[in-house]
This record gives sequence, C-alpha cells and structure tokens, in this order.
Amino acid sequence: MSASTPAVPVSSAVTSVPAAGNAAALAHFAARLAFETDVSDVAADLAAGVPGIVVIDSRSEESWNQGHIEGAVHLPTARIAARAAEVVPAGATVVTYCWGPGCNGATRAALEFAKLGYPVKEMLGGFEYWVREGFPVATASGVSRHPIDPLTAPASGIACAC
Repeated sequence: MSASTPAVPVSSAVTSVPAAGNAAALAHFAARLAFETDVSDVAADLAAGVPGIVVIDSRSEESWNQGHIEGAVHLPTARIAARAAEVVPAGATVVTYCWGPGCNGATRAALEFAKLGYPVKEMLGGFEYWVREGFPVATASGVSRHPIDPLTAPASGIACAC
C-alpha cells in the first residue's frame, strides 16, 4: 500500500458484536461452571478420592462394555428416574457423560437428574476426550490407557493447569 492510498477500515468478526459487560460476563461464566466440568477435573477428583461425586455413564450397554471411566456408574438415561436413588447417595453431585462433544446424551441425562432434584454437572468432552487425554479406561478385561492426543492435553501427561 502506498502512502497515498487511503486505509481501508478493517471489520472484525470478533468485535463486531461487543464483548459483554463485566457483570454479565461474571454471571455467564460462573453459570457455565455451575453446569459443566471437564475430563481433567473429573479425573483429578476421582484420583484424589474426593467424596460426594458420582460419575454417571448414560450410554448403552454395548457402549459401556466397549470401555468406560473407571469408577463410573452405568445408568442409561431411560433408567435414571427408576434407579437414581439407589445409585446416588443423598447430597452427592452427579457428573454425567456420554460419547463426546457431538452427542447430547450427557445433557439429556443431566436434565433427568435435575428433574429429580439432584445437583448435576455435565462433563464436557465426554468419553471421547477422557480417552484422548489418556485417562484410565475400564472394560471387562481390565483397565488400560490410550496414548495422550497432544491436541487435547500435554503429551507429558502433566495437567495443563488451566
């Protein structure tokens, strides 16, 4: 561009809608954290033996048998209303998961627990990201770990500390 050519205004896809004000941003992000958790936080709590958390796998029997989070409870969404009281101790927080980001099964399961009055969070990333981040996977033949996908977690296995 030469010195005599006028500058063309640059439009921004990011700022064409301004960011929310501070109060709205605080409310929004706090609310998201009240409804969601991620695989790293769930793995850390399970490894530390933190009490009061029940991880629920809402997938089918075939999916559960293919692999699931060690320590999770298998409770397909259609059975939540009938069995929640027998698998979730009073006062526990429920964490639901299904296959992954392309599946809303964990959302459906969380809704069922919320209808029953349970404190509940959905695990972002689902079983897909659990596996991709190299956390333990249980099957009838034992517990194994898949290699860490460096696009989802540090290959060193050290938490991202976000």
